[in-house]
Amino acid sequence: MSSASPHRLPLAGVLRLGRPSDIWFKPALSVVAAVAPANLILLALGRLDLAMYTMAGSLCALYGHSRPYAARARVLAWVVLGMVGGLTVSLLAASLTHSAVVLVTVGAVLAAVQKTVSDATRLGPPGNVVLTFISSASLFAPQTLGQVPGHAGLALAAGAWAWLVGMAPGLLRPHGPERRATAQALNAAAAYADTRGTADGHGRARAASAAAIHAAWQSLLAAGARPDRNRRALERLLVRAEVALAAPADADPVRLRAWARELLGTGRIPRVASPRGSADELLGVDTELALPRRPLRHRLAPLAPIAVRTAVGCALAGYASLALGVGRPYWALVTAASLYQANVTLTWSRAVQRVVGNVVGVLVFAALAPLAHVPPVALVLSALALNFGAEALMGRNYWLGSVCVTPMALLITEFARAQNPAELMTERVMDTLVGALVGFVAAVAVTNRRAGDRLGHALATAERAREDAARLLAEPHPAPHALEAARRALAAALADLRATADAASGEWWQRALPEERVVLAEQSGHRTLAATVRRQGLVPQRDQDGRATEDVRP
Repeated sequence: MSSASPHRLPLAGVLRLGRPSDIWFKPALSVVAAVAPANLILLALGRLDLAMYTMAGSLCALYGHSRPYAARARVLAWVVLGMVGGLTVSLLAASLTHSAVVLVTVGAVLAAVQKTVSDATRLGPPGNVVLTFISSASLFAPQTLGQVPGHAGLALAAGAWAWLVGMAPGLLRPHGPERRATAQALNAAAAYADTRGTADGHGRARAASAAAIHAAWQSLLAAGARPDRNRRALERLLVRAEVALAAPADADPVRLRAWARELLGTGRIPRVASPRGSADELLGVDTELALPRRPLRHRLAPLAPIAVRTAVGCALAGYASLALGVGRPYWALVTAASLYQANVTLTWSRAVQRVVGNVVGVLVFAALAPLAHVPPVALVLSALALNFGAEALMGRNYWLGSVCVTPMALLITEFARAQNPAELMTERVMDTLVGALVGFVAAVAVTNRRAGDRLGHALATAERAREDAARLLAEPHPAPHALEAARRALAAALADLRATADAASGEWWQRALPEERVVLAEQSGHRTLAATVRRQGLVPQRDQDGRATEDVRP
């Protein structure tokens, strides 16, 4: 299929609500626990005008909830430093110039940097949007050079508290994130096993299973290099999920789901014997740790078109808002920054969701606006409730979360001084429409032909991985370690190929994609993966009735 012409812009399903995340309440409760103390202290001191700076640090509690705690500690620390760094740059710019054009330009560059680094490091939700919201809003806060250290210090102190909030659950359930990731992989593998590898929808189920298994291995990898009993138990369960992916007809989906339920509970991790009879041969994480990591610059290079899109789109959105005489151009800038996804098609869907969510959110603010004229504690509590609602609903669909984010942002503007609600609502709607329109036009205008190149590289990698595994299978007695490494490499390459193909298929203005070659590579790759699993003796034995038998240790 040629991709030289634009795709049809989807509308069906863009606003459809999905299932909530298994841990939707964790970021929702964390942000309340991080924001509430600072806001209540400022309220008691009569300095709610400083809330924007403490909010910068407090909102860092939104990050890292899917990561193991060892990795979460590092990620949260970097997020806090990145948040405070962006805030400081914005405050310095605000204190050195009053030119709105210069400030919008600085905000657009910051947004591009934040987007690129977030994607390259796979930061995860909420990604760059919260960082850009804080840095962009700070550009238009009245500021002097002498105030910058104190305001940045408030953000850093709140960020330290947010770090503690994010790490606190680890005291009660230290292996919770790894358990959830493994449970998701087992459930995805069970869904694929239900298809027996041939029923309708088996291709989508296979891709979802491969992605979930790969994500679970990455979660175990991020948990640290030192193996322990719990990690080894999770590795064995992941091997069973990989067996189901490679040989779905031989898997028992009921048993896979039972293991997943046990992992999501509070009991101990199910102890499953190694299919090969030797726990020492479980190399999943050890194999991954032995592989060299790609340098950061190699991960940044493919993101250059997205960075340019973000910089151009945010700058033009801010300039257009200024030309229309809107007093808060950073709203248009943040709207544009929030749109950019892996490809143009997904960016369009996000634009629709953003507009719908913001317009409905403005109507919610109209109902809440009278709170700005009652005791300030009601204003603070309303903002906290909206914080909780935003994180609780965001996983269902972006537009639904935006219904809470929009009135929350508008209420926060009332912390410093009471403002005209009608003016606020008008400007918010105008900036949303301007930011969404200009941001999407920039996404279409700034082409991303590297998407096709990335697909070509992923395809070549998958084909090489399949050839390596096939060569080992042809040997009479391949080394077990080499065969395991080849299997892991092939599984990871197939997961990356599918993700890259999905991203490239939604991109505009590029040469035809090798779709048939991708399908053939996936089919042959999964056949080779199944043969590798059988050669390793990982497929469970069957009893006289043809049922799979599992050895589960007490």
